Amino acid sequence: MAKSSKLAVIVAVVILSLMLTTTQTEANPALDLMGGFDFLGVCIRNCAQCKKMFGNYFEGERCAEACVKFKGKIIPDCEDIASIAPFLNKIEA
Repeated sequence: MAKSSKLAVIVAVVILSLMLTTTQTEANPALDLMGGFDFLGVCIRNCAQCKKMFGNYFEGERCAEACVKFKGKIIPDCEDIASIAPFLNKIEA
């Protein structure tokens, strides 16, 4: 490959990367690429939030596994005891 064509490729890559990094986009994490709601992502984020709220009393890993198993169809609500009851545990002192 000639030196000038290598330079042209490098310049093109630099320009393209600058265009991509300076373009402002708005992201909505609740929407997936197909335009529907990302229930799995919402489910896992809710598990993380409940883990922060309840600490060792909440089994976040088991909650996330349930999200994957049920494909986000059962979304835990940290303020609804019925939705998080399967993931709560009693810590013995």
